Amino acid sequence: MVNWIWLFFLVAGFIVAAIQGNIDSVTQAVFDGAKTGVTVSFGLISIMVFWLGIMRIAEDAGLVKKLARLLRPVVRLLFPSVPPDHPAMGYIMSNMSANILGLGNAATPMGIKAMQELQKLNPQKEEATAAMCTLLAINTASITLIPTTIIAYRLSMGSVNAAEIVGTTLIATAIATTAAIILDKWYQRKNFPAGKG
Repeated sequence: MVNWIWLFFLVAGFIVAAIQGNIDSVTQAVFDGAKTGVTVSFGLISIMVFWLGIMRIAEDAGLVKKLARLLRPVVRLLFPSVPPDHPAMGYIMSNMSANILGLGNAATPMGIKAMQELQKLNPQKEEATAAMCTLLAINTASITLIPTTIIAYRLSMGSVNAAEIVGTTLIATAIATTAAIILDKWYQRKNFPAGKG
């Protein structure tokens, strides 16, 4: 659906530009946008490689696994319907740990695997369970200690102190995560009878 919306915008833009006789402006904007995109991408590559390398070292050093162990009691409270020894729990903890450390690229596959495992526990395959909704809420509003991608963007745009947002990001993501958990639990009580989900 989103692809059709973008296609509509592009076609409508070209038609309006042609009617107004500004097709040269559209062509110039396309080339300028492509040039800017390439310039920004090259600027981000080195920064992202550096931060992802640092995070990979942390991951290889066992930091993600240690963080997952610390998260185990919290995860048990958030996902009471998932058996403690089920593979979904491991994927959920890995996903949360990666998000906390700003490893979005590593968190996404873990989140997908967690959803696949949660679907195996789902008695009604066409509807999401309470655990699936909780995972989606937490993954979307995850607490982030090191906002790697935003730091990279800020550095690429010439920020003098790109890491100064770490504190405010931590506060904002903590508030977002708390709100997501509260709303998730409220909707669970409203929509999932006790013992289901």
